Amino acid sequence: MSQPVSAPARPPAGFRAVLALGGSALPVHAFLARLPAALCPTGTLLLINTRDGIGDAGTVAAALWLGQALGGPVIGRLADRRGHRPVLLLACGANAAVLGALVAAVLGGLPLAARIALAVAAGLTVPQVGPLARARWARLAGADKGLLGSALSFDTTLDEVGFMVGPALAGILAVTVHPASALVLAAALILVSGTLFAVHPTAPGPAAGTPGARARVRLWTPGLVLLCVLAVLQGAAWSGANTGVNALAESLGEPGAAGLVWAAMAVTSSVAGIVTVARPGSADLTARLRWTIAVQAVLTLPLLAVSGLWGAAFAVAGIGVAVAPHLIALFGLVERAGPAERMGEAMTVVGSGLILGQALAAAASGPLAGAYGYRAAFAVSCAAVTASAVLAAASYAKRG
Repeated sequence: MSQPVSAPARPPAGFRAVLALGGSALPVHAFLARLPAALCPTGTLLLINTRDGIGDAGTVAAALWLGQALGGPVIGRLADRRGHRPVLLLACGANAAVLGALVAAVLGGLPLAARIALAVAAGLTVPQVGPLARARWARLAGADKGLLGSALSFDTTLDEVGFMVGPALAGILAVTVHPASALVLAAALILVSGTLFAVHPTAPGPAAGTPGARARVRLWTPGLVLLCVLAVLQGAAWSGANTGVNALAESLGEPGAAGLVWAAMAVTSSVAGIVTVARPGSADLTARLRWTIAVQAVLTLPLLAVSGLWGAAFAVAGIGVAVAPHLIALFGLVERAGPAERMGEAMTVVGSGLILGQALAAAASGPLAGAYGYRAAFAVSCAAVTASAVLAAASYAKRG
């Protein structure tokens, strides 16, 4: 009597497949090490807004973001050339030290120019855990595009959870402990969790080939340039909305509530990211990018009618529905547009685009909010995301 042939074992899918790639410790270290990226901007705004007003707060936050935008690609390139471990270890130590110096400068009442210089230095030394984690997932997934999509979706969801926890935690700490406590916690997390992420066994060494051969591999393709511009506009949309929420909370006499209001976006975005990991769907990434930006543009318009914190919370929560699916499509397309030999640099370039957009919008929306009220900052957000939707629709329509 013949034995029944058992069906071949099905490979793990979704979250199980991603965790099988790098182990359960990797996402934990990556999450805690990137949490400072969500703590620092809100923590900086809250600390300086409390002492010197929203105008100075926006200027210093913009300096931090500008430094991160400039330093990100450099750290990404060095990580590709030298390996993740030595570059991240150096960046984590330097960043923790500079954040401590920034806190001391603000509390010590140093001139605005000194605080701006330290904020730029803090941005330049950010370890770029998020983009380098995506580069690791791309390397671990190899040629399996379905698994790669799940890994990048999972990683983007970690970003969104951090995006939720960071501002909320910064707001809670500012009210219950001290306005500087969010930046102190960020420095500690970078030093401890950043080091653990750096030395994790999945950390790749130098990319194959000689430095000269790697340098000849073309990084900037038309597709990557377009994705970087879209990232700049997305960062500007976030920054304008974030500054508007902070200005609104300040005008109502509840500055500590800004982080909690802003976290509403990350709650819905995190849920959308989890759904995308579990049920990725069959839509092409370019189509997904277009419609998620378009939906986000529509959902941003209610910000212009907001007059209270509850209304702001509902408005940003609505925007969050489209954020994670948008970022998942964006970084999925970066993996296709960037060369494997320079994937860390490609990811950090687009990540820096997000930061650059936040810096530029913070520099504009902070003074605008100070002069004309919080709705002026919300208008910056609406203009940026509308421009992004138009650009994506026009560019990808031409590509077929």
